[in-house]
Amino acid sequence: MTDPRHTFDLRGHEAAEETFRAALASGRLHHAWLISGPAGIGKATLAFRLARILLNGEDPASAAARRITAGTHGDLLEISRAVDEKKGRLRGEITAADVRPVQSFLHHTATEGGWRVVIVDGAEYLNRFAANALLKILEEPPPKAILLLTTASPGRLLPTIRSRCRALALSPLPDADMRVLVPDVPEDVLARSHGSPGRALFLAQDRDGAIAAFVAEILAGKTLTADMLPLIDRIARETEGFALLCDLLGEGLADRARSAARRGDLPVADSSARQCSELDTLRRQTDGFNLDKAQAIRQAVELAAGT
Repeated sequence: MTDPRHTFDLRGHEAAEETFRAALASGRLHHAWLISGPAGIGKATLAFRLARILLNGEDPASAAARRITAGTHGDLLEISRAVDEKKGRLRGEITAADVRPVQSFLHHTATEGGWRVVIVDGAEYLNRFAANALLKILEEPPPKAILLLTTASPGRLLPTIRSRCRALALSPLPDADMRVLVPDVPEDVLARSHGSPGRALFLAQDRDGAIAAFVAEILAGKTLTADMLPLIDRIARETEGFALLCDLLGEGLADRARSAARRGDLPVADSSARQCSELDTLRRQTDGFNLDKAQAIRQAVELAAGT
């Protein structure tokens, strides 16, 4: 998929864009918008689309559009997880130092005399200090300033941050749009991607289906045995192996919790929800502290088995 900065063809989120345009046309544009939806559904792409609307950069040939694409537009600031230079991957959180430039950016006069736009991509990764710093800005926003927050987990944001934003919840993309955006992804993967192009590409990395099959065995009740260790080591070595396993296992546990709740089996619903939460914590700690992934996979298997 194309980088959100370079994407001009927005598919499947026309209703959310129209909501924003209508608010802008009314002269009552809210100062902060919370764009939510599953990972890979196009939240950042929409945020940059809205920024282009405000900054006169909708025409790809315009000077404003070229500056937005290049990351050099003086009235647009993007905040997201920084790369850990030592580990060569994204850090586990957005820190107060990452958010600090927002304050001075918003209180400077717009370089082109119009709006100033801040995109906070992945707002669920704001740590406590960063969240409080952003909250102060949301409480006293300067005029002609817009904050666009994206998140796959709105429940992880401070309630006070959510309450100060207007919500834009994105819906899954229709099959026709999915086939245009990710034409090379197999049909069975598309069926499991929940209308998210990014998720389809993510799932497609399990090329031989070994991780999905392994997760299905665990969810069916198979416990950790010695014959699983070679596969666990292989998954741990793959670039996205651990993330794929956690994603599929978490989805299965969440589905189990919902099914149990619908049929009134509250003990199973509560147990599965707890396992899902613990798996999420294990994943974040493993990524954040660069822990041994093979060991983390073994812990995930034991967690799902309740051992």
